[in-house]
Amino acid sequence: MRDRALIVSASMGAGHDAVAAELARRLAASGARVEVVDVLALLPLRLGALLRWWYRGVMLRAPWLYALVYRVFFVSPRASATSPLTVVAAAGLARVVRRVRPSLVVPVFHVAAQAAGHLRARGRLAVPSVVVLTDFAVHRLWLHPGNDRYLCPDTATALAVTAAAGRPAFRCAPIVRPRFTAPRAAPAEVRARIGLRDGDRIVLVCAGSWGVGRVAATARLLARSGRYAPVVLCGRNERLRRRLGRLLGRAGAGAAVGWRDDLADLLASAYALVDNAGGLTCREAFAAGVPVVTYRPIAGHGRDGVLAMARAGVSVHARRRADLLRALDRLEPGLPGRGALTARAAALFTSAPAESLLLPDLLLPGDAVPRPWEPAP
Repeated sequence: MRDRALIVSASMGAGHDAVAAELARRLAASGARVEVVDVLALLPLRLGALLRWWYRGVMLRAPWLYALVYRVFFVSPRASATSPLTVVAAAGLARVVRRVRPSLVVPVFHVAAQAAGHLRARGRLAVPSVVVLTDFAVHRLWLHPGNDRYLCPDTATALAVTAAAGRPAFRCAPIVRPRFTAPRAAPAEVRARIGLRDGDRIVLVCAGSWGVGRVAATARLLARSGRYAPVVLCGRNERLRRRLGRLLGRAGAGAAVGWRDDLADLLASAYALVDNAGGLTCREAFAAGVPVVTYRPIAGHGRDGVLAMARAGVSVHARRRADLLRALDRLEPGLPGRGALTARAAALFTSAPAESLLLPDLLLPGDAVPRPWEPAP
């Protein structure tokens, strides 16, 4: 059977799983059979749950520790080219491959990419492994020479991957759910849902699904400016939501909200998004035509990601308090800065959809039809 895709994600926050789910939906709509697995669930002795617990706790309480780990193990030239979890994750992935018998493996998380590349390099994975990168900044643990190809968010990332891993890398459009290009509710209705007044200029402040980062200071700065109404997306961090709810209530501006299923409507009603990680919510803002300003990035890959997005010209990185307000002030509708920024972000979606670069491995027989990534003879 040449129509089975195995997508390997990770339940670290919500972004990787959301990308995996949307990619699975698209492949299934094209006729493929798709299974999504969590690489953390493939680790023995509940190591995956322990790793997620440790990472979440460190990001919430000791981000300096993750910054150190990231510097030593993820980006240092002296670091090992493989993760210590590679071999055990690869053993679990091999068991899933034997059960599913896929014609294509698609990792969307760095440990998954390492595991698939490990199996492929040792002849234990007989089908292609195509890694979908979910970040603009790629650390060494995304890269394994055993993988066949990499799909990247922009040309600079693709060139960096090819130079570092020696594997072909190609641009693909961000994998975002269709709802973000088709908002459903009117702005006044959205403001009423979250208790804001008609005419409030909404600036969404994203803290990810775990509610991490120094977003309280960001919300306070925006509220005190008198020009913006911060709406902090606290994810599933109820403690943060309650604390910021009290803070913004005293300031008389803005709101703190928990996990939302109407994020597309919120984005469509927003003046801008202030983000601290460069993750999926930024891509969703790009799709919705909402400008992105990054500020106070989280440690490690978050900082590298927001800087890479700024270098790509699809977001503005504010380094200081005054820079944040200045950047937002320059995004007034009708000013050239806003139009240029959103146009560059929208251009990301003119690249080939990820599924179009995967379907030849799934649905075409043998090598009879040239792959779209192959050069012309």
